[in-house]
Amino acid sequence: MQLVASGLRAPWAVDLAPDGRLFVTERPGRVRIVQLGAGGGLRPDPWATVPASTSIDGEKGLLGITLDPDFSQNGFVYLYYTYVAPNGATRNKVVRMRDQSGRGSEETIVFDGILGNNDHDGGRLKFGPDGKLYVTTGDAENGDNAQSPSALAGKILRLNKDGSIPADNPTPGSPVWSLGHRNVQGLAWHPDTRALYETEHGPSNLFPDCCNDEVNLIVPGGNYGWPTVRGAPGDPRFRDPLIDSGRVETWAPSGATFAAKAGPLRGSFLFATLRGQHLHRVVFGPDGRTVLFQEKLLANQYGRLRDVFEIASGEFLVLTSNRDGRGVPAADDDRVLLVTLR
Repeated sequence: MQLVASGLRAPWAVDLAPDGRLFVTERPGRVRIVQLGAGGGLRPDPWATVPASTSIDGEKGLLGITLDPDFSQNGFVYLYYTYVAPNGATRNKVVRMRDQSGRGSEETIVFDGILGNNDHDGGRLKFGPDGKLYVTTGDAENGDNAQSPSALAGKILRLNKDGSIPADNPTPGSPVWSLGHRNVQGLAWHPDTRALYETEHGPSNLFPDCCNDEVNLIVPGGNYGWPTVRGAPGDPRFRDPLIDSGRVETWAPSGATFAAKAGPLRGSFLFATLRGQHLHRVVFGPDGRTVLFQEKLLANQYGRLRDVFEIASGEFLVLTSNRDGRGVPAADDDRVLLVTLR
């Protein structure tokens, strides 16, 4: 393990620019830059600051970030953050900013009106291999939202770059790609099949109403059952998770990736865990559904882990999340770690 940067404040998500700049969101509303390589580290001034609504121990704020697939040409950076609407309601929006002279400018709203809450606030943004923008939303602490086709909460959304709705979405005129989700925190596409997988928080109540954190294979228009069912009940109305944490153990899974570079780990699904305080590795069979093997890596070494990102060398950047009001921070938290997995 190598320390890449320290001193971040409740970081949430990362994405890497072609020039070696790592863009990192901090939940209080700052986008920070970590320069990778010799002489790099955390730059002192934010790339941008947005008026995110946050709380000490909640889940809302500046959350997801993703760079445009054509970032080298257009400099576009997309963000997901929580704000307070004029009527006092909590909402989330997706905005686009432009990288100009090393700073963020020209904030433009791409998509707005997503129900928000102090918890279950979603927030993951990623471009898929189809060039579409995928957005995860939480159920805003109201499970009925997840089953309502018209509500944006408790969903995975699929948008064009400009926020318009793709013509081939499951329901014409709707951004909803899948529904029945409690709080999706990770998205990743298999490097060969391009199938979409997600990680999702289950409830953190006491037994027997705990825990059932999930990994799901996402199909267009699929309904994943929350809050009607959880775990893998085999109900034909809904799609069961590929794995879940059961009724005793809580992972609180967060950011996810597939190992895509050549080597023994290629095809492994990796996701960071918060309460679980480990990096979880899953190996699927050729059908993409059967779980052949799973293991816990980095267990109880660095506290809460928020995101994981593979770089060109086949190594992984891991983001800690111990200064988010729920962790026990070390003196140099929060950190970006460079991890080599064998």
